[in-house]
Amino acid sequence: MSSKTKIVVLRMKELIYTGVFLGLAVVLITLFLIMFRPKPDSAQVPSQPASYIPGVYTSSITLGSQNLNVEVAVDADQIRSVSFVSLDEAVTTMYPLVQPVMEDLAKQIIDTQSTENLSYSMETRYTSQALIGAIDRSLEKAKVRN
Repeated sequence: MSSKTKIVVLRMKELIYTGVFLGLAVVLITLFLIMFRPKPDSAQVPSQPASYIPGVYTSSITLGSQNLNVEVAVDADQIRSVSFVSLDEAVTTMYPLVQPVMEDLAKQIIDTQSTENLSYSMETRYTSQALIGAIDRSLEKAKVRN
C-alpha cells in the first residue's frame, strides 16, 4: 500500500511542477507581448518638410580607385531624384550591388523624403551605408542655412 502512495505523491509533484512552469510561461509570454508590441504612431507624425535651395547637388564616393558621383535633385521643399552621375561600366562590373541598392534607396528616400529609417538587407549594409552617407552630404549642401 505504501508503494501506491509514493506513486500518487510523485504524480502530484509532477503536476505542481508542470503548473508552476506553465504559469511562468504565461507570465513570460505576456511580458514579451507587452515589451515588443508596436508603439503608437505618435512617432510617425510627419515633421515640417526640410527647406532646400532648388538645384542638383553631388557628392562622391571612392570605390577602390574609382570615384562614383551621387546626384541629388531637390525642389524648395522636397527631394525629386537620387541617382548616379555617369556610372562607369567598370564600376558596375566590380561592384554589382551598387546600382540595385541605389535604386532601392532612391525609391525609399523619394517616398519618405528622408534618409532616416531606411531599410536594407544585411548583405548590402556597407554599400547602403556608404550611399546614404553620400546622399546625406549632398542634401546637407542643399539645405537652407538660417
